[in-house]
Amino acid sequence: MHKVFIDGQNGTTGLQIHERLRRRDDIELLIIDEAQRKNPQAKKNLIEAADVLILCLPDEAAIEAAALAGDCVVIDASTAHRTHPDWVYGLPELPGPQRDQIRTSKRIANPGCYPTGVVLALRPLVEMGVIASNAGLFVSALSGYSGGGKGMIEDFTRVDQSACRPYALSLDHKHRPEMQVYSGLTEAPVFLPHVGNFYQGMLIEIGIKKRAFGRQVTGQAVIDAWHQHYQDEPFIRIMALNPSTALDGKFLDPEAVNGTNLVDLMCFESEQDLLLVARLDNLGKGAAGAAVQNLNIVLNIEESVSLIQSEPSITAP
Repeated sequence: MHKVFIDGQNGTTGLQIHERLRRRDDIELLIIDEAQRKNPQAKKNLIEAADVLILCLPDEAAIEAAALAGDCVVIDASTAHRTHPDWVYGLPELPGPQRDQIRTSKRIANPGCYPTGVVLALRPLVEMGVIASNAGLFVSALSGYSGGGKGMIEDFTRVDQSACRPYALSLDHKHRPEMQVYSGLTEAPVFLPHVGNFYQGMLIEIGIKKRAFGRQVTGQAVIDAWHQHYQDEPFIRIMALNPSTALDGKFLDPEAVNGTNLVDLMCFESEQDLLLVARLDNLGKGAAGAAVQNLNIVLNIEESVSLIQSEPSITAP
C-alpha cells in the first residue's frame, strides 16, 4: 500500500486528484484535519509518513512544502519548479528517457495546462527540423474558467460571462519560460490566453506562415512528424490533416475531451498558412490527470490506472 498526501487537497486540482485516487486499493490517501491545515507540524508529520507528496499549492507554499519532503517523492503541480534544473519535467511523452527520469526521480514538476499543449505540438517538429528553433511564434489559447484556480473562478463569475475574455495582456504569462524550454525554442513565443464561459476544457492554437521557413513545409509533414513521435503514446490522438470530422458544424469544441487524459493534435492548412491545434482537459492532462499519470509511473504501474481514455482513433498518415 502506497501512502500519498495531497497538500492542497481542497483546491481545484487537489480535489480532482483526490477523486481519481480515492477508490484505489493500492493507495492510502493521508488526509489532514481541516482544523490543522495550516499547522506546520501537522503537515510535516503527514509528509514524513507519505511515500509520495503531491503539491497543489501556490508557488511560495510549494517551495516551502518541498523543503520538508526529505526522501519522499514530490509531484509539484505549481509553477515553482517547472524549469528548475534539479526537478524532472513530468511530461512522459517528451522525447528521450523522460519516462525513466520520472520513474527514478524524487522531484517531479507537473506541467502547466497551456504548456502541455504547446510542447506536445511543437517539440517533435523542432526536434525533426520541421520548425526552426528560432521561429517567432504566436500562441493563442482558450481555457475554461477553472484554468486559473479559485482566484480566476471567483473573478470570472463576478463579470459578464457572455464574452470570451483575453488576459495576461502584459505578455509575460508565467507559463512562457516552460513553453520555451521544453519546446526546444530559443525564445519564448508570444502568448495570449483567453478565458471562456465554460468550466473546463482547452484549445491551444499556433499559427505559422509557410513563407517563414527556408524550405517547403506542409501540413502533412507536421502530421507525419507527430505520428513518428507519438505512435506508441496512449493519450495522444492525431487527427488527419484538416480534420472536418473534428468540427461541430464550423466550430471546434474546447470541451470535447473533458473527463479524459487525452490530447488531440490537429493541423489545418491553407496555401499560405498552417494552424496547429492541441485540445485537452485543463483539469485532466493539463493538471490532475498528468499528476496521476506521473504517480503511476513512479509506482511502476500501468499509466492509465485511474485515468480515462477513449478507444484509440489515431488516423494513419
